[in-house]
Amino acid sequence: MRSDERGSTLLLTIFYGVLGLALVLVVVSATSLYLERKRLFTLADGAALAAAESWRLDEVRVAEGRLEFDLDTASVRAAATDYLGDAVHSLQNLELVRADSADGRSATVTLRATWHAPISSEFLPVTVPLEVTADARSVFH
Repeated sequence: MRSDERGSTLLLTIFYGVLGLALVLVVVSATSLYLERKRLFTLADGAALAAAESWRLDEVRVAEGRLEFDLDTASVRAAATDYLGDAVHSLQNLELVRADSADGRSATVTLRATWHAPISSEFLPVTVPLEVTADARSVFH
């Protein structure tokens, strides 16, 4: 064995160890980001469903043999706000961006939150803004 090749295995081991740790860091952070977005979407979906069901029974009318009602933006926003106030979550900087009804039958809710990386480093950003939109339609038979 030649003496000038000593230590080359140690350098490779260190390099692959650092590369492996970086890969683990990226996978953990990507998984955390994905799960945080899913939590935000689940919360937006629940708020949209609550908003779509925010009509009152005295607002229902019969038209051409069918039962009809109209959602208004004020009741949709109030129902979404109430739902978010009661919901238990761990999202940071949660904000209700939009809650309205474009057609009087469905509710659209847009939420925004901030994701923080579980392990902060130079390779990954510390925070990422998340925004999701969920729609729900109310059907009355």
